[in-house]
Amino acid sequence: MIEFADLVFAVDSVPAIFAITTDPYIVYTSNIFAILGLRALFFALAAMIHRFAYLKYALSLVLIFIGCKIFYAQVWGKLDPAISLSVTVSLIIGGVVFSLLRSRKDDANPGRQSPAQEVPASRTSSSASADG
Repeated sequence: MIEFADLVFAVDSVPAIFAITTDPYIVYTSNIFAILGLRALFFALAAMIHRFAYLKYALSLVLIFIGCKIFYAQVWGKLDPAISLSVTVSLIIGGVVFSLLRSRKDDANPGRQSPAQEVPASRTSSSASADG
């Protein structure tokens, strides 16, 4: 599956690189290095993803902000790119920092579950009655 994603990325990025340069050597090498870098980044993140329990919430807030920014642009005009970038970066960094702080507390307090490991109460009661 990873190889297919690498292939899609490589094919998708070729027109973007040709918009910058027409030198085939630069196009080829930039694609190779991008694929190698993405693969290394994937395995690094896959090994650490359990520590980023709140990152999905931060990313959902980024998507909500982008949606609000679209509506804002329709009513009042464009938002300053510096504001948009600072909000986006702040949300992502906040999600990562909060996740790392919570995982550090969870490491010190092993009886507590992180949000990624929590099971809703309705599932525990129904599964307990179904098993019993």
